[in-house]
Amino acid sequence: MDYEKIFAGAKQEKLSGRYLCNTHIEPILESLSTAGHVSVLGHSVLGKNIFGFRIGQGETKILAWSQMHGNESTCTKALFDFFNFLSAESELQRKILSEYTFQFIPILNPDGAEAYTRVNANGVDLNRDAQDLSQPESIVLRRVYDSFQPQYCFNMHDQRTIFGVAETGKPATVSFLAPSFNTEREYNDVRINAMQVINRMNTTLQQFIPGQVGRFDDGFNINCVGDTFQFLGTPTILFEAGHYPGDYAREMTRRYIFFALLSACEPVHENVIVNNEIEQYLNIPQNNPNLFDFVYKNIKINYESSEIITNFAAQYKEELVGKTVKFNAFVVKMGDLTDCFGHSEIDGEGAKYSDGAENIPLPDQPADFFLDNREYHNGSLKS
Repeated sequence: MDYEKIFAGAKQEKLSGRYLCNTHIEPILESLSTAGHVSVLGHSVLGKNIFGFRIGQGETKILAWSQMHGNESTCTKALFDFFNFLSAESELQRKILSEYTFQFIPILNPDGAEAYTRVNANGVDLNRDAQDLSQPESIVLRRVYDSFQPQYCFNMHDQRTIFGVAETGKPATVSFLAPSFNTEREYNDVRINAMQVINRMNTTLQQFIPGQVGRFDDGFNINCVGDTFQFLGTPTILFEAGHYPGDYAREMTRRYIFFALLSACEPVHENVIVNNEIEQYLNIPQNNPNLFDFVYKNIKINYESSEIITNFAAQYKEELVGKTVKFNAFVVKMGDLTDCFGHSEIDGEGAKYSDGAENIPLPDQPADFFLDNREYHNGSLKS
């Protein structure tokens, strides 16, 4: 399958960047209404529409939702790319739509999406509300789950740039999880079916991002939606869209999420468990929070009246300014950075650090400083 060619023809060019809310997707959904069924499934705390898009006539039903956390938009972009693919006539498209029925919720948390926050308008993390169902958005998702009765669930998120693949120093560009259904983290057919889909997606992605696929932690929490649906007997897959080198807008990552969605369709339909599904799944390296956006090594500072050579790291904070997400770097750690990596690494070779204040890279201060005569602003060398 020519994934690159299919993606090039399907990419939704009207969506880009990190900030994505109802205003961006409503006109696109209107244009998709001739290909599938667009509906309002319910409303958010602030009364915003929670849209659904249903398409396909097949027996295997897949429920997928994105932006449960409002500031996690990469998978939403990939879903709209997938919608374009499902709406354009092709032999593969017809085959998929004859075998599957999809129910999508592209933005479950429209209030959080507009404010660019993880939580909803009541300050609640919807991914910890699966049991209490205290929020209208949680109730909408559960009502759709109960009425649609899917054979598979795709729970779609973003993960921070801190996550790497084990100890390799490579970013976890895409990570997956077949959530646990009990505290013992046991395996049953439901969970193994989820692993089967993950294994196929991983096999595909290794062709494009070798060594950049991770496995998310499987600690059980019944308050999490994925754990709850797995507990209820529906194979559920967590998608985590992560960092690709230099791709803070996550335009490359959306491509690989699209590849994963496309490759997921085949194993879901086959539905044949082989003996080594668990082994294959566990061979996917675990995520490790061992990455920083910037690492500076061998930096000279004055510390307690002595000159020492040290290291420090900086991390971006994402802040919504107007309708644009700005990335501002702050110092997060100084000292021993053994077993840590940077998306950008700078060897100061003994250059002297200064910042016009304490002249020490202290945590939580902006990453604006000098190394000898070289000026760094927001973590990067100023041109």
